[in-house]
Amino acid sequence: MKLALAESMKALPGCLPNPPVGCVLAIGSKVIAKGFTQEIGGMHAEAYALSQVEGSLENVRAYVTLEPCSFIGRTPSCATTLIQRNIGEVYVSVRDSDPRNNGKGIGILANAGIKVTEGVLFNQVSEFIGKYLNES
Repeated sequence: MKLALAESMKALPGCLPNPPVGCVLAIGSKVIAKGFTQEIGGMHAEAYALSQVEGSLENVRAYVTLEPCSFIGRTPSCATTLIQRNIGEVYVSVRDSDPRNNGKGIGILANAGIKVTEGVLFNQVSEFIGKYLNES
């Protein structure tokens, strides 16, 4: 999650008013892709990381600083995209307070049978990302 937090910092200032999110994909201890939120209308962190890897990801863990989005806006739902790519596990640091999400992304993943772990490196990530959550 420390690497995902470092990725999220790369998103600023271009991602605003969206929150700066980071995502790291790993198999075991090997990082296979990294991503951060792009400019408005561009890829979210998860989509950016997923774009670097082909095929099914059943052995891959995703580390995401903010809960994957559950809704379709300017971009597809990240939670749904992770399911479509058959992600193995998802580790989330902070739950998204946006009322369109707020636990729904985690619920979508869990209902699809994907193991989701919340609160990883919560204090560090929330200290960084918290001030950006009300702007989205």
